[in-house]
Amino acid sequence: MNVVEDLGAKVSYLALPVGTRVYDVDSAPVGVVEHMLTDEPKDIFHGIIVAPPGSDQSHRFAHREQIADLYERGVVLSVPGAEMHEPSEDTPARRAEAAGDDPVQVGLRHAWEWLSRPR
Repeated sequence: MNVVEDLGAKVSYLALPVGTRVYDVDSAPVGVVEHMLTDEPKDIFHGIIVAPPGSDQSHRFAHREQIADLYERGVVLSVPGAEMHEPSEDTPARRAEAAGDDPVQVGLRHAWEWLSRPR
């Protein structure tokens, strides 16, 4: 198990800045927060899009159920990094379209929409 730096106090998803480091359940770094997926008017937190450390890897999506805690200087997942979803056009996003209201699938759909929009 890796040793995680002092992550500070726990925070709300509303106070978590982009660029915050993300660690898996074993304290291994898996990337940084690229985007928070929320429905602010309804106060719903879907999860986070994580930018991996290497440019040759694709973004990952951590659903709120995969997140153990949010801190000032870090996010700690409740799962290994390999269990984070890949918000891609092929599988998860297509399943999300067919899944209706399943919260994980809704989060994946939001993640894919955010990643695929023109910038």
